[in-house]
Amino acid sequence: MPQSRFSQELFSFAGAGSRKTRSLVDALLAFRNAHGDRFRLRGQNISVITYTNAACDEILRRLDYDPIIRVSTIHSFVWELIKGFNADIREWLRESLAADILELNRLIEKSKSVTKTSLERERSLKSKTTRLAGLDYIKSFTYSPTGDNRTRDSLNHSEVIQMGAAFLNQKSLMQKLAICASPFILVDESQDTNRELIEALLSLQRKQATKFGLGLFGDMMQRIYADGKSDLDQDIPADWSTPEKTINFRCPKRVIRLINQIRQASDGWQQVAHENAPEGHTRFFIVPSYVSNKELAEKAVQERMVEITGDLEWNDVAKYKALILEHHMAARRLGFLDTYEPLAKVNDFSTGLREGTIEFLRFYSDQILPLVDAQHRGDAFATARIVRKFSPLMSLDAFRQTPHQQDQLAIAKAAVEELAELCATSDSVTFQQALDLVARSNLFRIPEKLFPYVTGDQNTKTDVDEDALGDRVLGIREFLKTPFSQIRAYAGYVYGLSRFGTHQGVKGLEFPRVMVLMDDSEARGFMFSYDKLFGVKEHTKTDIENRKAGKETSVDRTRRLLYVTCSRSESSLALVAYTSNPVGLKSTVTKLNWFEDSEVEQVDV
Repeated sequence: MPQSRFSQELFSFAGAGSRKTRSLVDALLAFRNAHGDRFRLRGQNISVITYTNAACDEILRRLDYDPIIRVSTIHSFVWELIKGFNADIREWLRESLAADILELNRLIEKSKSVTKTSLERERSLKSKTTRLAGLDYIKSFTYSPTGDNRTRDSLNHSEVIQMGAAFLNQKSLMQKLAICASPFILVDESQDTNRELIEALLSLQRKQATKFGLGLFGDMMQRIYADGKSDLDQDIPADWSTPEKTINFRCPKRVIRLINQIRQASDGWQQVAHENAPEGHTRFFIVPSYVSNKELAEKAVQERMVEITGDLEWNDVAKYKALILEHHMAARRLGFLDTYEPLAKVNDFSTGLREGTIEFLRFYSDQILPLVDAQHRGDAFATARIVRKFSPLMSLDAFRQTPHQQDQLAIAKAAVEELAELCATSDSVTFQQALDLVARSNLFRIPEKLFPYVTGDQNTKTDVDEDALGDRVLGIREFLKTPFSQIRAYAGYVYGLSRFGTHQGVKGLEFPRVMVLMDDSEARGFMFSYDKLFGVKEHTKTDIENRKAGKETSVDRTRRLLYVTCSRSESSLALVAYTSNPVGLKSTVTKLNWFEDSEVEQVDV
């Protein structure tokens, strides 16, 4: 993109490893140089919508936190747009809830038996009916892009996006305010940005072409979320600037040849290696799915990669990234499955569980666990710092109520020692036991959602009809029965400190050594199928019908996901495919011509 001008509308087609973020930052710098003074005088900014908070921080850092560049996630961006429009929000919710209630009543009447689904519909109907009845009593609505949003006046994530798109489409005042604040908006990862919002922005640009500019950065091959706009590249107006970035600066030559072959059947778009790129290494390992110890098989792959590459760091689990299809795979391998499963069954917890943002889990991972660890290693300074920061026992009110300061310190010290001793006694100590001890000693403030579960609390009932309870209550109850010791592995995983990452979650990241684990038996869904992609398993009737209708299939989705995972590698790549038909898989993979015969190996353990 020329530095001397800033195109008003553009769709930058940027493949994996093409330094898209650098191009985005360069575009913003060019804009700032050309128009920054004028925007500052008018109190305007250029908005950048990114997919993650980490991406926001990185872009802001590179731009020296210039206030005329406003970088935010999609949810934060939309909330800033609609917050305060309480009357409009209320009416939108009124119509939406009424439509949902009508549909739920239809489904309930149609149901012929009592099932888990029918009970959930009954609970949802009751909740939505109550919410609809209370709308007029809410003066203003709230929302947190990173919070749980469970209070009566709060909106959920999906509602915020839907409202933002609807208001931009339908309300002229909202359009004027959006343009006045940000005459230009750049959208990163546009292929995975909610389709309704993207369509609203495209519509706004068409209607206000002389006042509003829009820039989209993305790669359709890296569209891995279902709510993205699948035909975005076909919807770009002919007069837009469409610069392409074909050089892959990240991957070695061998990996680039592989991802080009993977991509060939989708859109034929190809990348070239940077002139200084190394050759690199790629191997495809076939593992029978009936092996008794998958971790042992993956260890054998590590050892084989050391032999192939001469890179001893393949032997260190901290020096390679293992990409898995589903979080349960990491939970099982890392040892926190018992803790993970009860909460994973609750829809309201699913996002927070994956991202590590559930408040009551952070209570254990960020307060109790660090305190116990500090006490066990004899780190008095760290122990004191944690207690001073989080404990009510060290508050000014607590000291005022105790005649002697030393007495209060002794109380806090005894509480710390009791908690540390409990958690050291056995790996079978539960979250419930830790919660009860903390509540009894008042060592930490109990998160609001755990209040009803403290043993002895009047709100805790043991003789209730379990089927009448919501999934949230049952999920928390089951979670509290699981071992507290598993919080360590869970925290390491969600904070990115383990060797595992999900296929979807590593988009935009890069690692020297990558191991892609492909295991349909652990996928827990129908969205992706490596067996189908590699020709081992027949396509379903739905797949065939979708292909005939020009719709995407599970093979299309899996191909894109494989492209994303393979393109994370900076040096060497190991693909590990678990299958019930090793002989058939080797035959079909060879026919694809993605690998040389010497690059396909079977692992027997």
